[in-house]
Amino acid sequence: MAGEDRTPAKEDDHRGIAVWEVLRERPMGYLLTLWPLRCLAYVLSGAVLGYAVLIALIVLVVSGVTLSLFGIGLLILVATAVLGVPVAALERRRIRLVEPEPMADPHSLLSGVGIKGWFRARLEERATWRELGYVVTLAVLGTASGAAVALLVAFSLFLTAAPLLVWAAAPDTVTLLPGDPVGSPADALPATFAGLVGLALSGYAAGWLAGAQAKGARFMLSPRDEGLSTRVIELTRSRARLVDAFEAERRRIERDLHDGAQQQLVALSMTLGLAEMQVREENARARELIARGRGEARLALEQLRRLVRDIHPQVLTDHGLATAVTEVALRNPIDVTVDIDLPHRLPTSVESTAYFTVTEALANAGKHSGASRITITGRLRDDRLHLAVVDDGRGGADPDSGDGLRGLADRVAILRGRLTVVSPLGGPTELRVEVPCSG
Repeated sequence: MAGEDRTPAKEDDHRGIAVWEVLRERPMGYLLTLWPLRCLAYVLSGAVLGYAVLIALIVLVVSGVTLSLFGIGLLILVATAVLGVPVAALERRRIRLVEPEPMADPHSLLSGVGIKGWFRARLEERATWRELGYVVTLAVLGTASGAAVALLVAFSLFLTAAPLLVWAAAPDTVTLLPGDPVGSPADALPATFAGLVGLALSGYAAGWLAGAQAKGARFMLSPRDEGLSTRVIELTRSRARLVDAFEAERRRIERDLHDGAQQQLVALSMTLGLAEMQVREENARARELIARGRGEARLALEQLRRLVRDIHPQVLTDHGLATAVTEVALRNPIDVTVDIDLPHRLPTSVESTAYFTVTEALANAGKHSGASRITITGRLRDDRLHLAVVDDGRGGADPDSGDGLRGLADRVAILRGRLTVVSPLGGPTELRVEVPCSG
């Protein structure tokens, strides 16, 4: 319908698409739009800006080096470092000639900091140094490429206007190319054709060059997730501090139970024993109650000792992971083979996580797998602990069936490690842990 007819020039003149999309989707219709003029404006203005920046850089660097003996040169060099900030701000506006999406300012907002504070803040931002790199690139490559396109356009315009130049110079001849004088406008028509071809090539060259420059500008001048990266680093550090604090708190609880409640139960048991000896023979009921109290105290003491050992075994603190796992294996009713060969002691958090992974795996194997043999291996490779617990049970372990394996996975994840469970029906069940041993 006539009302819906849209010419290519009208369709491509809006800002909704980028130049590379036009060149890729409608390369033949590109020259019929305003895109070539916009691209030429972008490339040529970039060449002018690049040339001005190049002169400014040369002047600033030479002045800074020359005057460095007098102290002021240092200030000039600092000013050179932030030269990219205003240039980049201009580039974010200029890029709208060929890119539909605006670029946000990567710098933090500053208010009331003064000139000195502004310079300090900008020099601490990575974006400032990326912008300086872009400025140097624009000064060298932008100036050279823009100058090349300008020469191509100027020469193409000269050839296109050749018949008019010949007519204006008549009856004299005009030398369009070396050794080829032209005396009539008709003889200059081939030059006009060559000039038109040159203009078409200039339009395409300007388009591809403008697209490349815009992509480079967007890559170097756009905001990046540096703040997020900083927060992730701080989160990782705080997580490590929490792990250390958790270990320290567990050690404190263990020490309090060992030196406090455990000793009090021992004293209570001894007191009850003495009381039992003092009770008269005829008071059989009292002796029975005291004996029962001693038995309950011994049971509580044994449970408390087991709890202290489970919180953090002393053998793990004194002798390390291999010895602690071997001791657990000797107490296990299933035949357990331990093959842990480590060149040195590991960080406390890693040893603790590995130890409780082994104990949980042994407990699960004893309760659910029906295994008759369990093998535990551990090696240190590339500063990472590789631990494996394999049993010959019936398999079918489901991490979602309880909190045990999920808790192990969470504990390992805190240390930026990985826990993998492979347990097909019929077995075997293989639990593997990989934990980095460096911060």
